[in-house]
Amino acid sequence: MDNLKEKAKIAFIWDFFGKIARSGMGFVISIFLARLLEPSEFGLIAMVMVIIGIAEIFTDVGLGGALIQRRRVLPIHYSSVFYFNIFIASLLSLIIYFSASQIADFYNNTELIPLAEVMSVAFILSALSSVQSVKLRKELNYKIINKMSLISAFTSGVVGVLLAFYGAGVWSLVTQNLLQGIIYNVLIWSTAHWKPSLQFSFKALLHLWGFGFRMFLTGLIDNVFTRLDYMIIGKLFDATSLGFYQRAKSLNLFVIRYSSESLMSILFPVLSKVQNNLLRFQQIVIKGFGIINFVTFLLLGVLYLVSEELIVLLFGDKWLPSVYIFKILVLSGFVRPIGALLMNILMSRGKSKIVLRMAIYKVLIAFINFGVLYIWGMDAFLYGLIVVGLWDLFLNILFASREIKLSFIIFAKPFVVQASIAIFVVIFTNLITENLNQINIIMLMIKGSIFTFVYILINYLMNTGSYIYFLEQIMPMFRKRIHR
Repeated sequence: MDNLKEKAKIAFIWDFFGKIARSGMGFVISIFLARLLEPSEFGLIAMVMVIIGIAEIFTDVGLGGALIQRRRVLPIHYSSVFYFNIFIASLLSLIIYFSASQIADFYNNTELIPLAEVMSVAFILSALSSVQSVKLRKELNYKIINKMSLISAFTSGVVGVLLAFYGAGVWSLVTQNLLQGIIYNVLIWSTAHWKPSLQFSFKALLHLWGFGFRMFLTGLIDNVFTRLDYMIIGKLFDATSLGFYQRAKSLNLFVIRYSSESLMSILFPVLSKVQNNLLRFQQIVIKGFGIINFVTFLLLGVLYLVSEELIVLLFGDKWLPSVYIFKILVLSGFVRPIGALLMNILMSRGKSKIVLRMAIYKVLIAFINFGVLYIWGMDAFLYGLIVVGLWDLFLNILFASREIKLSFIIFAKPFVVQASIAIFVVIFTNLITENLNQINIIMLMIKGSIFTFVYILINYLMNTGSYIYFLEQIMPMFRKRIHR
């Protein structure tokens, strides 16, 4: 157990700092691209990527998650999944390529035809490295994954910026997306210690199918409803409006994802390994849930306060209309990191039936909110996302607490406490800085510093569980660095 804990900690450090490096680099690249390109060009690529993103879930059909969750996996399982993924990816590439004109007709924009045709190869690029990545994740070998991801993201980003500078327009975004996949494939195939054998077995796939297929349906539902907003906004409004929305949503997800995804990706294989030890499982979940609440609301509070300064300073005045959208999206930003942890509880214990049932329940209210978008417009839809997020969180806590025999209150309390502290500190910071109307980096630092200091101070004075768990994980890392 101690060995597992040490491996998990090393994996977390590699994944966390790898994501920090990529996020910092990604911010720089996105600044250049946003300043060189127009909002309408971001809107065009978003129209295509929503189709690609929804269809891409079919390249795996949940088998990657099944490989991680399954305790005993044979070489034939890996090879069979690899060839199955390649076959499905090739089929999807052909479908998207020959459906390019229909995609353009849906959005009433002929510029999308060549974009969809070229982007259709993204499925094959994703499938080529999917099993290698899954195997490395199962082994908690995040060192290789993050090194290769960082190199591919940096190289493709530089190429994308150069193309944008020389006037390539939306094609600089297309090239960046595809080149990143190509480079990652070359690197992962040359470094990962796994190559597919010439074996294939339908029986091996069936071993994974029960868990994997239900996870595929869950992922499909989630993919459709997390991307359907792009599709509907692109249909109802113009490419520029979608560009503003896409930039605001991407920035919001960007920060939240890289702040919490490391913990999420590590927890799934770790929890899968201790799924039969309920007490140990409960301890890991309680601490992980406390930490993710502390970090999430710290980041959301800062983002909400500095949203205008952040967007204008990074992307320029032409992106000012996306500030309002970004601020409302931040209010619902707790859904992804906190919900992901609770979903990992069920997935790691093989409860794919419950996960699928939850996804269906969540769809009901999400579907209503898309009706709100169609009838009452963007503002009502954005505020509706907060209601959808609270409903999702309620379902996640309800089912997760039942599964591992913990009280609903144990999960609800840290969420309510950290959310309340964050709201109070946001109001407090706004009152202090309301007469300072400048938009510059000094204001960004002042607001961010005040919120961070007061947020941590209140957690310290209240001695919250989330703060204690956070310190328990962070302090040993600092001690090791000091001793070095």
